[in-house]
Amino acid sequence: MGSAEQTDSNQRKARVEEMRRAERTRERRNRIVTITASAVVAAGLVVGGVVVVHAQSGDGKSTASAGDAKNGKNGKNGKNGKNAAAGHFVTGADGVKTWKGTLGRTHTTSAVTYPMEPPVGGDHNPVWQNCNGDVYTKPVNNVNAVHSLEHGAVWVTYNGRASKADVAALAAKVKRTPYTLMSPVEDQKDPIMLSAWGHQRTVTGANDPDVDKFFARFVQGSQTPEPGATCTGGLGQ
Repeated sequence: MGSAEQTDSNQRKARVEEMRRAERTRERRNRIVTITASAVVAAGLVVGGVVVVHAQSGDGKSTASAGDAKNGKNGKNGKNGKNAAAGHFVTGADGVKTWKGTLGRTHTTSAVTYPMEPPVGGDHNPVWQNCNGDVYTKPVNNVNAVHSLEHGAVWVTYNGRASKADVAALAAKVKRTPYTLMSPVEDQKDPIMLSAWGHQRTVTGANDPDVDKFFARFVQGSQTPEPGATCTGGLGQ
């Protein structure tokens, strides 16, 4: 009988020890989960704080996130937002139209209404469209492209009436020319147009000699509000 009681006692002790080990294991696991979760939350708060500080401390050349640049606040074509410019075009003897009036330069994440299409200046998004010989096959946001013009870029645009051969030839020229970009703008008046900050002209095709003249005059030309500002590190497509 004594032997049986001893056996039962040993079994109970074994079960108790097993339960204690299981409890200690659960406690360790819970501590690890808690510590990990706390670290993740802390890291999130730090990153969030950095983003907020960065967004609130930018200067005239600061950038916003690509997500902000693409969302509805920016206005794909600058419609239903604040006015960006006041004035009118004056066409010179060389065919280049020069904007006479005010072209705002305020950075904004709101939609912007431009009085011309494509726009040649005005208030714009803090993020520029990459313009280091970048060719876009889809429309870009006006508010980002205008920032590129502020950096001294020339923007080549075309609509569905431009020939495929001209589009291909212009794309090849843009790709080998820093401080240029190219994209379709279906709403523009003429098949092929060239824009710089405060200046614009229509050309008849890729072989039009006025293409080279416009590039020579306005790529990082004297009209540039921010000469030497980068055309990379902005918004791609």
